[in-house]
Amino acid sequence: MSKPELSWQEKAKNMAAGIRKRVLEHTIKNNGGYMSQACSSAEIFAALYSKILKLEPSKGPLEPKPYAGVPGAANSKYSTGAYMHGAKNPEYDRFILSPTHYSLVLYAALIEAGRMSENSLEQFNRDGSSVEMIGAEHSPGMEVMTGSLGQGLGQAAGIALARKMKKEEGRVIVMMSDGEFQIGMTWESMQFISHHKLDNMVIIVDVNKQQCDGAVNSVMRIDPLDKRLEAFGARVFKLYGHNINELASRAELKPDGRVLVILAETDPCQGLSLLSANAPKLHYLRFKSAEEKEKYAEALKRMAE
Repeated sequence: MSKPELSWQEKAKNMAAGIRKRVLEHTIKNNGGYMSQACSSAEIFAALYSKILKLEPSKGPLEPKPYAGVPGAANSKYSTGAYMHGAKNPEYDRFILSPTHYSLVLYAALIEAGRMSENSLEQFNRDGSSVEMIGAEHSPGMEVMTGSLGQGLGQAAGIALARKMKKEEGRVIVMMSDGEFQIGMTWESMQFISHHKLDNMVIIVDVNKQQCDGAVNSVMRIDPLDKRLEAFGARVFKLYGHNINELASRAELKPDGRVLVILAETDPCQGLSLLSANAPKLHYLRFKSAEEKEKYAEALKRMAE
């Protein structure tokens, strides 16, 4: 007797758990990793790849292409990492990851979604590999170069404007971190988006209230972010970012002339409470002792049960 088909919610729940497990496994193996970003955004990526993103079904290749050198007319082997998302047909969405230190989370999501091979993380951060620690435009799932922070939104807006002029049905979906709203370039992009009425864009923000130097508001306050975005002409929804139904239902609203922004409030220690001992320095997990590493190894075993 065949097993019943899982609902998209069940698939997304499994995917989110798989993302946290893969990133923790990688972090333990390499004595460091962007763990809090995986904890906070696992449901966001799971909702994206299970429900929100309208992409061509994967036809492979599942193995990441090696780094092919810098782009140019003489480099016929060059391509962006968007091939992992299938064809760029007018009806399909385009995905832009803005905070590129989330690349490890993106790679784990691609594996969970069946768009990248299981063993691809073995190529992570190696010479000649496209599976970069700080992903670039040639890295799996990436279409544009977005490091330094704040660059992704402006590039996504340019793509959205071009798609609107060509009357393409597909949307441009951008994943951002809340710390990027301290950057002037982000607000300049919002002004551009509002002026051109780019309602074919969806911006999903991981509001985990953390950045490299600690809590966001201890570095530079961004509140009230929803009201500030509304003042720039955006249509804003603030919700619990680990609720996949809420994420999906808001992301699928019909366009109304304004860019849609979802402020997904998340917990940077979701699913790994052990991590809270490092607060407020949660940006990058590097083990300080063998005992600490063993605690995380035990947590990984519990995740796998």
